[in-house]
Amino acid sequence: MELLVVIAIIGVLVGLLLPAVQAAREAARRMSCSNNFKQIGLAVHNYHSAYNQLPTHMSGTDRPGVNGDGVNSQTLCNGMRHSIFVGLLPFFEAQALWEQVSNPLAMRVDGNASATPGNATLPWIAFGPTPQNAQYPPYLTEIPTLRCPSDPGFGLPSFGRTNYAACLGDSPFMGAAGAYNNHLNTASQLVTQTRAAQRGMFVPRQTMKFRDVLDGLANTIMAGEIATDLGDRDVRTTPLGNNPDVTLRAINNVNGQAETPVGFPNQCNLNDDIDPTRPSFWRGQGVAVQALSEHNITAMRGFRWASGVPLCSGMNTLSPPNSPLCTTRSNPVGVNTAVRRNGFMSPSSRHAGGCHVLLGDGAVKFVTDSIDSGNQNAVPVAELGTGTSAPGSQSPYGLWGALGTRASKEVIQEEL
Repeated sequence: MELLVVIAIIGVLVGLLLPAVQAAREAARRMSCSNNFKQIGLAVHNYHSAYNQLPTHMSGTDRPGVNGDGVNSQTLCNGMRHSIFVGLLPFFEAQALWEQVSNPLAMRVDGNASATPGNATLPWIAFGPTPQNAQYPPYLTEIPTLRCPSDPGFGLPSFGRTNYAACLGDSPFMGAAGAYNNHLNTASQLVTQTRAAQRGMFVPRQTMKFRDVLDGLANTIMAGEIATDLGDRDVRTTPLGNNPDVTLRAINNVNGQAETPVGFPNQCNLNDDIDPTRPSFWRGQGVAVQALSEHNITAMRGFRWASGVPLCSGMNTLSPPNSPLCTTRSNPVGVNTAVRRNGFMSPSSRHAGGCHVLLGDGAVKFVTDSIDSGNQNAVPVAELGTGTSAPGSQSPYGLWGALGTRASKEVIQEEL
């Protein structure tokens, strides 16, 4: 009898101990994730000290000539699609990988010495091809500094995952390409529109500096944590592509005229696309199936650390952390695939209740899903227009939106 009592007591103690062990392991993983983010913050500050600017989001080399030269431009340049992490490589102890990227590279994953780029007589160009090129070895490299230990995603079809993303502010307008057609002309209309709409620490294809952060580095989010896609229809990692409810508008139309902006964060689920019994996943039927099929499965959330497209390495401060993702029907000029659309790209994580964010001063904070995010039925600030979405307007997304803008003169009174 006494033996049974002892066994029962031991069983109870084990039952109490296991959750504590799991909680301790998650606490350790969360701490490691925070440390990775601090390393990224330190790398950004060292980069700024070295070059007097922030690493440019969506940067790199462009195709030769105005219209290309008839050769596949995906192997002749990277199309100015590099994320901030490419430039940061030598600043977070990845010098060897940076040397591969920044120099012509004569090696192939499969060892094939054919007439395609990568062999000794025809090496990959310096700074590599476009980030979706799976034959380029550096893009396939998994970088420990860019991975959260709590995220279980690994291996194909990703090219090298990242759990951290550059903050593009509180609006999706112009976020997929920026001033794509006139990126070298700082006086162009596209550049002006991009700067008006993209109010975050990083602006696609434009040079930014700490001096541009007029709200203060300690009050502005520099980057956010993102969970990577596992192929399970998670609403945080698999965006609803070409959502019929979300039409931001035809950006950069032929006449360059502004249209009335429509679309707001709450439209990501107007068709009840989320499974009511499992609110973390999309339904397996109806609109959700058609919309999800719009995306390229090799370029889902966090799948390419080298790619600067919003889905891979960008985040917004519209909807709070761990909100559903969706992309729009309207594409910028020169962007014709679903994966590179604008959209509502909230940060996310595998930690319970929120995610980490990196502030401009290098501090790492944990933001909960319940952070004040204002009016989720409000139209984001656009690059043109009037009213509440006019350039320079106060962020309609509360504290969360204010933290994502660099120079909107919004006073941050709450402590994160």
